[in-house]
Amino acid sequence: MSVTKDDVRKVARLSRIAVSEQHVEELVGELNGILSWIDQLNEVDIDGVEPMTSVVETTLPMREDIVTDGDIQDQVLANAPRTEDGFFVVPKAVE
Repeated sequence: MSVTKDDVRKVARLSRIAVSEQHVEELVGELNGILSWIDQLNEVDIDGVEPMTSVVETTLPMREDIVTDGDIQDQVLANAPRTEDGFFVVPKAVE
């Protein structure tokens, strides 16, 4: 796959990036270089290789998933400018 000047102009327009005509030629070379590097990666044999989340094999510490209500309603509402019946009171936003 090869990137043309028209491709660069289209991508620049879609991404709303102003690119001067002299810079278009440079971007064509850079993008073609990136695509050729990606083609090299496609040549690597990955059959039998499991997907990884990290290059370092480590297990995440797990904790019990215990649902608690927190029981700190008074502390949560303490800094609110206005409360009513245990809820925040805010100005009406929609008529």
